[in-house]
Amino acid sequence: MQCKINKSILELVQGDITELDTDAIVNAANAQLVLGGGVAGAIRRKGGPEIQAECNKAGPISVGQAAITAAGNLKAKYVIHAVGPMMGEGDEDEKLKNATLGSLCLADENNLESIAFCAISTGIFGYPIKRCAKIMLKTTIDYLNGETNLEKVVFCLYDKAAYDVFENHLEAEC
Repeated sequence: MQCKINKSILELVQGDITELDTDAIVNAANAQLVLGGGVAGAIRRKGGPEIQAECNKAGPISVGQAAITAAGNLKAKYVIHAVGPMMGEGDEDEKLKNATLGSLCLADENNLESIAFCAISTGIFGYPIKRCAKIMLKTTIDYLNGETNLEKVVFCLYDKAAYDVFENHLEAEC
């Protein structure tokens, strides 16, 4: 599913974010920027050790912030590492909004035309997928309605259930 927001395309796809050839993919990172499991583990395995080496120089960063590294052997040129909130730590919605916004701003600062997000914090950090979809999509739509060079923003959801949640939220916005 896709819709046009201002001059940009917002698209939902189901699949493996590490296979996308957008300018950047967004990693759901921890504050230490250690590429462990989940999306980060897939990025480490497919992208190679160069990504972790750059993360070691860039980290740690705070919850709600983002950092950019090269993408190693991935199809994407860059990985944006966004630290989302862990459920129960407080102010989770604002932190997720900031992680999303920080990723979009980093993409613009680096003159990127396309970026792909995963559902940040919905894995081991326990953030509810419906809240994630609502906050990440609203933040992205608001951003795309402003001044940006981004031509395409993709939300890549690994499974059908997550895709369906994001699709339901996006249908209400488009």
